[in-house]
Order: sequence, then C-alpha cells, then structure tokens
Amino acid sequence: MEQVEQLLKRTLPFQVVSPETLGNIAGISQRETFSEGDVIYSAGQSANDVYVLASGRLHHAITPQVNAKIHEKSLNAGDVFGWAAIFEGERIRLADVSCTEPVEVLRIDGTKLLDLLRRDRNFGDAAMRSFSQLISQQYYLPPSVANRVPSTLAAPATTAEEPGEPAAQMASTWTLTMYRAGEWIRSPDPYLMMIGFMLLLGSWYLTVEVFKLPRFEDLPGLTTVVTEWFATDPMYGLSIHTSEYYQHVWVSIRRVAIAFLLATALGVPLGLFLGWSRTFREYVFPVFELLRPIPILAWVPLAIIMFTGSETPVIFLTFLASFFATALNTMLGVESIDESYTRAAYCLGANRWQVFREVIIPGAMPYVFTGLQISVGVAWFSLVAGEMVSGQYGLGYVINTSYTMVRYPTIIIGMVTLGIVGYATSAMVRVAGNYMMQWRLREMALGGR
Repeated sequence: MEQVEQLLKRTLPFQVVSPETLGNIAGISQRETFSEGDVIYSAGQSANDVYVLASGRLHHAITPQVNAKIHEKSLNAGDVFGWAAIFEGERIRLADVSCTEPVEVLRIDGTKLLDLLRRDRNFGDAAMRSFSQLISQQYYLPPSVANRVPSTLAAPATTAEEPGEPAAQMASTWTLTMYRAGEWIRSPDPYLMMIGFMLLLGSWYLTVEVFKLPRFEDLPGLTTVVTEWFATDPMYGLSIHTSEYYQHVWVSIRRVAIAFLLATALGVPLGLFLGWSRTFREYVFPVFELLRPIPILAWVPLAIIMFTGSETPVIFLTFLASFFATALNTMLGVESIDESYTRAAYCLGANRWQVFREVIIPGAMPYVFTGLQISVGVAWFSLVAGEMVSGQYGLGYVINTSYTMVRYPTIIIGMVTLGIVGYATSAMVRVAGNYMMQWRLREMALGGR
C-alpha cells in the first residue's frame, strides 16, 4: 500500500489531494501486469477505469476522429491514462493502448475515484482542475467531448463562467498552497536545512571563540556579531534597531531591482535574437563575447566618467554582469530548441513572426528563468563592488567603510544581510518562474487518455 501511495504522490493530478484521500485512492487501486503486445483497451470500448503506469512502456494511439495535438505517443512510468473514465455523460475510450514491453499498471475505478474526490471538497476540486487543464492542453477536442471534461466536482463543465467561480478558484489555490507548505514542513528538507546552518554556525563558534585557530582568532566571534546585530545600543552604531541599517538595505535592494529589470528588459530580447538570427549573431556575438569577460571593477573608472552623480554608476555596474548572464542563457535556450519544431511550424503555414512568438519564445523560457536566477545573484556581486567604490549608502558601502574603520562585527553583519536579502530575491525569481512555467510541468507529467 505504501508503494502505491508513493507512486500516486508522484503523479501530478494526485499530488494535490490530502494524505487521507491519497490513502483511500491507493485502497481502491488494483495492480495488474501485462506482457509485451497486450492491448489494455481499445477505442470504442466502455471507459470505467483510470490507469497509472507503474513500470514499463505503452503505446498510446488516439483515434483519428479526435482532433488531437499528438495522435501517437509513448507513455512511461508515472503517466496517467484512461481519463475518459472521469468524463461526464457517456464514457467511451478514444484511444488504443498497447504494451511495447512488459508493464505494470494501477487500475482505479473511475466512479469510486470521483466519489473520493467529492468527499475531499477543497483538494478534490484542485485535482479535477489539474485533470481538466492537462486534458485541455494536450488535445484539441471537439465540443461534444470538450464539454464533458469536468473542471470541478460541483457541476458539469459549461462554456459560460458561473457566478463565484473566481472566488472558488482563489480558495482552491490557497488551499493547495497551504497543503504544499504543510507537506514541506512534514518532509525532512527544512530540518536538514536547519542542521546545515547549525553546522556552519557551530564551526564558526568553535574555530574563532573556543579553539582560536590560527588565521581565525582575530575574526569577530559568533556571540560578538549576534550581540552587536541585535543590540538596542550597538557599539559600532549598526543593528536591527537602528534606522540606518534599514536605509542601507533598502538602497541596495532598490539598486539591484532597477539593474535587474533593465538587464531583463534588454538581455532577454538580445538573447532571443542572438539565438534566432544567425546574421544578427555574427555581427553582435563577437562584441558580446569580447565585453563579457571584463571584470566589473575594470569598468569602475569608465562608469564614473560616463555617468554623473553617485547613484547611476553603481546601477550601471550592477546592471552589467546581470545583463550578460541573462542574454547568454536566453541565447542558449533558443539554441536548445529542436529545429524540427520550427520546420513543422513553417510547413503548417506560420510566418516568421508567428514562429518567433509561438515556438522560439516558449521554447527558450526554461533557460530564460534559469538565467534570471543567475542574473539576480550576480547583480548582488556587482552591487557590492560598485558600492565599495562609488556608493554612499548600501550594504557594500557598509562592508567597505567598516573595514577601513576597523568595525569587524559590522562587516559580518553586512555580509550576512547580503546573503539573506540575496537569497530572498533569488527565491522570488524562482517562484515567479515556477508559476509562469506551470504549463511545462503539466506537459512533463502528462500521459494520455
């Protein structure tokens, strides 16, 4: 039973149900094995069961009468198929499913599955939304079929939006978010993370304050830094209780945000065109590669000469490294797209702009968001260098002035604050990327029907 639950938990539509419902679904699941060449079901048969492929590989062929994006595909372990068993009204198979090698599947009674999901109202609706989105995005269904794909458990799907649906969707999304947060807390991940931080802090305390090892004895100790950081009357004038501390943090965040937005606005289009147009790349990429390895500190004199004031040079220096990281990863994303997709789009009558909009941009998005995560990290590296040279406020300025004034605990405070704020901004970019890339997760988890 535990193995069945683990398999279901890795399957996208069942990831969102409560642990109790997941156990009940596992209870109505039956293991079945098939040999190579066996037919699990054929088009036109009555659809009573939903299947989860536990091991092996299947060939899934949709009947030509159904206007599907992909008529034939291979299903692998973890894929869900047989979705017609949860349709509203008449449930008839629309595909032939056969074994290309020995397989093991979980057979789940469709009627019992719907009953279990109805009992779990919040999570059940989330699971049905997941089913509906996956089916709708994989297939171009005729209206006679599409209208029978349930999006919720409350009522049959209709083309008109029902009153209160946005509120219900918000409630379901909030419930799903809270469930995932609870799953993370119950997992070993947060506790392993805490152990990692404890090992780091413990090593710092032992090497500096207890054993006083060479090269470490002159560093500020853990207790000294913590005492200074949280002091209401700090010895060196900077702690969480002073307004100056938050002013430095805010100035650094503002500079990084401006530089990051500029790097995204300029780097993503440049990377798309570098990867898409060979002629454009031949003109621009050599110059791009010539400038990219130049260290940020080497740009400092030119930045001070080119830009007036103390704020603009810092933003420019912060922008540079972020811009190169964003543009390069975007270009790699475009180059990673299989040329067969663009050729197929042209064969279907798409013009050059349509190919760029419908194939190039979506195909490069995974690399774009990877580049943005790298970009926001290197933006903080560049910011510190810029603030050390020409800044008047900011965390880099704090670190530099603290060194010259022999305020070593304040150096550590500035460094730790940089790490915390930098981690938070990277996490925000990662969350935004995951939210905007949900279609890719659904495609990867999507099996057949």
